[in-house]
Amino acid sequence: MKYPAFLIVAAFLCTALASALARAEAQAIRIVATTTDLADITRAICGDLAIVTSITTGQEDPHALSAKPGYVVSARDADLWIRIGMELEIGWEGPILRDSRNRRIQVGAPGHLDASTNVIRLDVPTQAITRAMGDVHPMGNPHYWLNPLNGRIVAKTITDKLCDLHPQHQDAFQQNLRNFQNDLDEHMFGQTLVARFGGAKLWRFLNDGTLKPQLAAADLGAGDGWYGLLEPYAGSYVVTYHRSWIYLLERFNLPVLAEMEPLPGVPPSGRHLAKLAQDMRDKQVRVILQEPFYNRKAADLLAKRSPATVLVRANACGGSAEATSYLAMLDSVIRGLHNALSNDTPQP
Repeated sequence: MKYPAFLIVAAFLCTALASALARAEAQAIRIVATTTDLADITRAICGDLAIVTSITTGQEDPHALSAKPGYVVSARDADLWIRIGMELEIGWEGPILRDSRNRRIQVGAPGHLDASTNVIRLDVPTQAITRAMGDVHPMGNPHYWLNPLNGRIVAKTITDKLCDLHPQHQDAFQQNLRNFQNDLDEHMFGQTLVARFGGAKLWRFLNDGTLKPQLAAADLGAGDGWYGLLEPYAGSYVVTYHRSWIYLLERFNLPVLAEMEPLPGVPPSGRHLAKLAQDMRDKQVRVILQEPFYNRKAADLLAKRSPATVLVRANACGGSAEATSYLAMLDSVIRGLHNALSNDTPQP
């Protein structure tokens, strides 16, 4: 039986395409990140040069994760392992790395990267830690990715590691880094301010406390980015469930009055909530911020006893329908805070 020529050509092209895709996949850098946010930032840096997966999904409490066989399988063939660090993964990273038997990605090996190396750290203990203090991390609070500046820093740390491991692709990695940082900077400050000053200079002004005078001297407003959205509410108190939001709230000068957990990792008690409700009424706190994986029953009860609205937002990429990327996750939280603080009704 003879087949038409166009079918023969089509079959040949399909075979060639499948072969090319297989070769590209075989040549791709295989990266496993412990969290979805690290994975998303890494994809932005690598483009189509890598296959990037994550251990977490963004929908769970990363502190409470357990090592599963599937995680070990994903780590077995990895060229690079990237972790949040600061003991966020202390309960499950060790068993995954050990059972993977992948020498490339063990702690201390070239293929193991601790993304926290250069970040700005908060809550670093200054005294001896005891169990009476709750789940306190001796290296500081590990939720640092919620400070957008730390996201910028992490992207640079990942890029440097990739350039060391794969110098033949360093031009692509560096260009992708510039694109990611510019995108983040425009989300933070708006396109107009970034075009006028450059993102790096704006971050420097913000960190040394001179951003407002610089903008006033240039006869410019606060911009239409995240900074401009929350700057009018600087100094407004917020209550959170767990002490995981301090990096984001401190970045935007929104002080945390208290956490609903009396100690990190300890569920709220009725006595603690009663005292907190009174403090919230005194301070006119308008927002209770918590992650979706915590039960919101206590938050709803606290809201009834105070002027506050409960704002449930994912603190990780993939943790909600809106959090489709690292930047989208931050955007969802920041816009939710803006709506709640401006007395608009936030999304449930």
